[in-house]
Amino acid sequence: MASFSYSSILVALSVFALALALRPASVDANFYESIYFNWGGQQSAISGNGEDLNLVLDKTSGSGIQSYQAFLFGSIEMLVKLVPGNSAGTVTAYYVSSTGDRHDEIDFEFLGNVSGQPYIIHTNVFVQGNGSREQWYVDSVPIRVYRNYESQGVPFPNKQGMTVYSSLWNADNWATRGGLEKIDWNSAPFVAKYRDFRARACRWNGPSSINQCAVNSPANWWTSPEYKQLSYAKQGQMKWVRDNYMMYDYCRDYKRFNGNMPPECFKPQF
Repeated sequence: MASFSYSSILVALSVFALALALRPASVDANFYESIYFNWGGQQSAISGNGEDLNLVLDKTSGSGIQSYQAFLFGSIEMLVKLVPGNSAGTVTAYYVSSTGDRHDEIDFEFLGNVSGQPYIIHTNVFVQGNGSREQWYVDSVPIRVYRNYESQGVPFPNKQGMTVYSSLWNADNWATRGGLEKIDWNSAPFVAKYRDFRARACRWNGPSSINQCAVNSPANWWTSPEYKQLSYAKQGQMKWVRDNYMMYDYCRDYKRFNGNMPPECFKPQF
């Protein structure tokens, strides 16, 4: 991702599958009502009547936000403008997560790079505390699907409410070329800009939400059959992304798992 205009980051979780996407879009919400700073807020700000938010990284600290509300199924969208110019060593993270040792989590991490070089997008899915499902992409949409094979013994993140988080932080020990490229503090402060948080999702109100959010009804739009699988057009886009831009796929890393591959790797991915 080399462009520094706003792009919409979409996390969509239905009863059938998880989808991660990047797409140009326009959504509307108010950060004052939806989001608060959970660390580093002294150097970051909400502005424009709650329509705009900046996260800041300097030598003293990075910064982060989280939503007041947790969600289960639905879609979470945010317009994000990544750190421009030389962003080497920085990471802008956008994710949803529950809490505890056996937490569920769905991640985007945008790994900064030297001026003129594209960002690397690192995605991961944690289910019941187990991650190790990394895939790396550069550019285009959709970028990932994690299908629900729970009935076949593959865990799926559908039983824990997840809060929305984003952060900007110093990761120059690993983020860019394995830590070879360090942050240029002469270019600080680094700023990631956000607009228009929108959650079209089922609010988490405790364990009763597991069944309530999964009821097949018009209000629960994510239960519609159209969200069971990508359309043929979207499948073609996904294949093109994987063939042309994917740098790493845990399902191809036989050495890492010593041949004992995760069970979902033997099933259709999208």
